[in-house]
Amino acid sequence: MSSIIQSQIDKYLNKDGSDFINEDLIFSSLRGAMRPDKDYIREIIAKSKSLETLLPEETAALLNTEDPELIAEMEKAALEIKLKVYDNRIVTFAPLYLSSKCVNNCKYCSFRSENKNSVRRVLTMPEVEREIKTLAGEIGHKRIIAVYGEHPESDVNYIAESMKTIYNSKYKTRKGFGAIRRVNVNAAPMSIEDLRILKDVGIGTYQVFQETYHRQTYAKLHPKTTVKGNFLWRLYAMHRAYDAGIDDVGIGALYGLYDWKFEVMATLLHARELEAKFGVGPHTISFPRLEHADNAPGLIETKSTHLTDEQFKKVVLCIRLSVPYTGMILTARENQKIRDEVIPLGITQTDASSKIGLGAYAENLDGSEQDAVRQQFILGDTRSLDEVVRSLAKQGFITSFCTAGYRCGRTGQKILDALKSGHEGQFCKLNAIITYREWLDDFASPETIALAEPIIQKEINEVKERNPKMFNALTDYYEKTKNGARDLYF
Repeated sequence: MSSIIQSQIDKYLNKDGSDFINEDLIFSSLRGAMRPDKDYIREIIAKSKSLETLLPEETAALLNTEDPELIAEMEKAALEIKLKVYDNRIVTFAPLYLSSKCVNNCKYCSFRSENKNSVRRVLTMPEVEREIKTLAGEIGHKRIIAVYGEHPESDVNYIAESMKTIYNSKYKTRKGFGAIRRVNVNAAPMSIEDLRILKDVGIGTYQVFQETYHRQTYAKLHPKTTVKGNFLWRLYAMHRAYDAGIDDVGIGALYGLYDWKFEVMATLLHARELEAKFGVGPHTISFPRLEHADNAPGLIETKSTHLTDEQFKKVVLCIRLSVPYTGMILTARENQKIRDEVIPLGITQTDASSKIGLGAYAENLDGSEQDAVRQQFILGDTRSLDEVVRSLAKQGFITSFCTAGYRCGRTGQKILDALKSGHEGQFCKLNAIITYREWLDDFASPETIALAEPIIQKEINEVKERNPKMFNALTDYYEKTKNGARDLYF
């Protein structure tokens, strides 16, 4: 467990000692945009479509827009931006919880230290291997988000060892082999020195959510006697990651702890801060919504700020338009209905076949029968990966299992430039087609294959039309993949 190093906070503060979450700016921007002009909103939409990060006052205007006609235009633009930057694909992953022991006492979390109901575990390496055997060898996932509690037994050395175990696991499938090719990490804020250790073992995206950017609410929910009680240590986690050489980071807030408009505005300020300091913003932004957790009094204390479904969809819409280049992660906290409605608003990644009880994948526990005392919270969507892939096909999206960009060094400034120019989308379409074929042949049900075949053919035809120089190379890799070759990529 990383201790707080004050010098690794102070070095990032403004000259006057302040941080980048300017609450006065947020509140004044929201007040000043209470009745935004239609023409102004359309100007903002046009700016978003040019893939330029919005200013606070512009995002405030979008948040305060209630005109159905304008909202419809915002929704149309959100999908256009997503297709322009990321093409017609949705990346899937699975969460893997490796530890539930935690020294913190967050009031909204069932893993909080004072919750005596919670069953505590830290997976051993053989247990990690069994989880990966199910995830990669039976379900077909290629990437995971590994989740760790903040505790001495799951410190940086444990995280590094478990990452190595995950990367080294490989299992036979119908025609090839299954393996996790990218390990993203959701863990506590760490020092620059600890983050360098994770960089060396091949960390994917380093993900830390601020929970709430509102200082007073943060203090109420995170006791000062705990490590997590230090607002600034958490706030500057991504600054330290960049300084450690990790240029692929994910940020977000836990929606429902405080006013949702404030959190969107603060997330924008976080993205703009990273752009200003490091030349590149967050690779992903997440927007998990507060869900039921066992013995968590914070759920009652924050009841007045819980989001409606319509407010949640507005969150997603405004983030897509405000930070148009970023990847956007929709999780299985939400139910199937909401997920289906939100995906066309610009989502790029979503999880599937999610189980968040420790050891639940290998134990083949039915995800629909969740055990509150083993989980951090209760999931809203427990469909299998096969069902989610089928559902995405019905919506016209291709599921991508690609991890090529990261292994080819297309991260940080390189990925940002490629996304804004549209070049990354071209690579991603090629790799999405190949990995889709691979997964279909190794794991898909006949029902899913039947729905997926027209999707994959449509994507191939688009490559032939839009990127003819790469068509022959795609055809070559595609045929090799059909014949059993695995992990081919551009």
